[in-house]
Amino acid sequence: MSAAAAVVVGAMAVGVLASPAAYAAPNPRPDAVQQGLNALLHSDGLPAALASVTDRAGHTRTYTAGVGDLATGSKVPRDGQVRIGSNTKTFTAVVVLQLVGEGRIRLDAPVDTYLPGLVRGDGIDGRHITVRQLLQHTSGLPNYSNYLGEDVRYFAPRELLGIALQHKADFAPGTDWKYSNTNYVLAGLIVEKVTGHPLAREMDRRIIKRIGLHHTYFPSPGDATIREAHPKGYYRDSADAPLVDVTEIDPSWGWAAGQLVSTDSDLNRFFTALLSGDLLKDAQLTQMRTGTEPADATFGPGARYGLGLVSKPLPCGGLYWGHGGSFPGYETRGGATDDGRAANIAVTMQLTDEAARERVDSVVNTALCR
Repeated sequence: MSAAAAVVVGAMAVGVLASPAAYAAPNPRPDAVQQGLNALLHSDGLPAALASVTDRAGHTRTYTAGVGDLATGSKVPRDGQVRIGSNTKTFTAVVVLQLVGEGRIRLDAPVDTYLPGLVRGDGIDGRHITVRQLLQHTSGLPNYSNYLGEDVRYFAPRELLGIALQHKADFAPGTDWKYSNTNYVLAGLIVEKVTGHPLAREMDRRIIKRIGLHHTYFPSPGDATIREAHPKGYYRDSADAPLVDVTEIDPSWGWAAGQLVSTDSDLNRFFTALLSGDLLKDAQLTQMRTGTEPADATFGPGARYGLGLVSKPLPCGGLYWGHGGSFPGYETRGGATDDGRAANIAVTMQLTDEAARERVDSVVNTALCR
């Protein structure tokens, strides 16, 4: 999930004790994944990188590189919590699809079926946008996060929607594909309307507790901290600008599109359980995996977007399924394969350079192709 630089306004710059790469744990014979993480520190000036990898035999290994706190030089906590940004969209999509399987939501019903009269604007009409189009980013709704400006505060979900509705539709529903966080705010509002419960409660009950994601949670309103051991997250305006600690930040602007906190290993567990059919009925999982929309510009070469789930080709053959997320201070990439392999990588700086994202994706490929 992209964010305006303004979300870090007011944070204090951190004095760097030494180059982040200098804190990489020495290893006389690092494997390919460790080498890849170490290389990310050097190529992109990242403070830290973390990874969790599960191989074909079910063996899991965690990795760290760099320094967890530039001010103190503390180590990177193994499998530490991070803000997982748009990986949250897959969680939201799963809840919606569970409700589809229960007959409480229809994918091809218009948004107005559940939120009558709420979605209106210039070229925007909730009577002509379907739930499926929300989940697949084919609604044409403008992306509210492009217009947040320098406002660093709590945002209610309907405020976020209101910001989007002040702008003209990007295209007519169903005629194109464009990534927009607004789609998932609306999906979350539909969940709340249908269930009568907060989205966070439904996500916790239906996914987090159900498959034992012990280090994953939806921050409550006003909670700007990260609860468990975590590396600090950083931001900088340019390559030669000082790094700014943005670890503590109100994440409400992400809501159903990007608010969750988790770990690499919990993400691996989530995507593996999803592909194994532990969260959705076969019909809904098949719909989720039907990636008809090319998403190369946002997710890299060969990527296709289903219903909150991205498929990406592997250089060793086949596909992996995941999403990825970007949030001030953190970037996460990874997913799982149908044969049980899984890998997620987190770095402690939001990446704005497409080449840097591709280098992280390359380490994911290395981990899944071993």
